Amino acid sequence: MRLQLIAATLLLSTTAQATQSFTNTGTTSGWSWKNIEHNGTVEQVTDIVYKGSTALKMTQIYDQKYTNRYRNNDDADDDLVKPGRYHSEVIKNDVYKLGDEGYYGFMFRLQDTWQFSPVQSYNIAQFMGEFPDRGCEQFHWIPSNMVYLYGDQLYLHQRTGKVCAPKETIYSNLATVSAGEWHKVVIHSEWRADGTGSYGLWFDGVKVLEEYDIDTTIDDGDTAFQFRVGIYANGWHDNGGMKGTQGTRQVWYDQIAIGTTFADADPDQW
Repeated sequence: MRLQLIAATLLLSTTAQATQSFTNTGTTSGWSWKNIEHNGTVEQVTDIVYKGSTALKMTQIYDQKYTNRYRNNDDADDDLVKPGRYHSEVIKNDVYKLGDEGYYGFMFRLQDTWQFSPVQSYNIAQFMGEFPDRGCEQFHWIPSNMVYLYGDQLYLHQRTGKVCAPKETIYSNLATVSAGEWHKVVIHSEWRADGTGSYGLWFDGVKVLEEYDIDTTIDDGDTAFQFRVGIYANGWHDNGGMKGTQGTRQVWYDQIAIGTTFADADPDQW
């Protein structure tokens, strides 16, 4: 009887510690929605995977004409004013609000022939919030954190402060990324806007960023932020065109997870 009680207690304890709030094993199902722009694609594939039988393959294709157009559905007079955007992402809604804490992990792999541009960035993951009707339309969507490549280096771009006047902080040269092999990213954040937050980022099992007593997100307690993984060729938009000669960019993703402990998010521990 005593052994049975102990076993039952251990079982309940293990169940209580199962704190993953989201997992995805490289499938197109299970996401809140997808953001696929212009000629981009999001595919579930079986030929290149990290673990299991499936992975996600994100593709974006540069189009010079498209990048000279402003994407809107209003008066056509605005066409040809601004460059278009290039997202191929899967999105999980409502992953955090101001005051929350969490761990976020994923595997990613660049195409074998990835051309590392020293003058253009490519976003691979971001936390995004929507802020309609705030009187600053240019900031309708704000990424609080963007993980991106600049050349062969991993960067982090944080936006904090007020919605219409965000402060921007860039952490550069966090790690060297190679093409044609799987890399692991795990992020831990205490989402704060009062100087009491913390932020950690691990790359291939090594902690490459550790910050305490900082702001980590936009100062807005009402907004629920999304977690997005996928390629956003933001350099094609921000620089007004493509730098280099590689107009097709592909990134694979696998073992994406969110939880309250490092093990919950670490792709090698679930």
